[in-house]
Amino acid sequence: MAVLSAEVVQERLKSLQGWTLAGGEIVREISFKDFVMAIAFVNRVAAEAEAAGHHPDIDIRYNVVRLALVSHDAGGLTQKDFGLATVIEGVIASSMRESST
Repeated sequence: MAVLSAEVVQERLKSLQGWTLAGGEIVREISFKDFVMAIAFVNRVAAEAEAAGHHPDIDIRYNVVRLALVSHDAGGLTQKDFGLATVIEGVIASSMRESST
């Protein structure tokens, strides 16, 4: 899969709420009510990532989850990263709805 140009990356980031470009990766931090909700979210992301065959770097700090996406094998950001980020946005929205009930 082809590495996206800097211009395309910036354009695609505009459609992803809360994602930023840092160190050649697209990154998102999400805060949850507690550790259990953070882990439940990570497990849902893991299932989606496994289905996509593309895996984010995940850092968990109690109730804060940091996700970073980059296509290491391609040497940069590809459509795969933005595709999985879009799927993760759906998981975030669903997790936030569940946490508010």
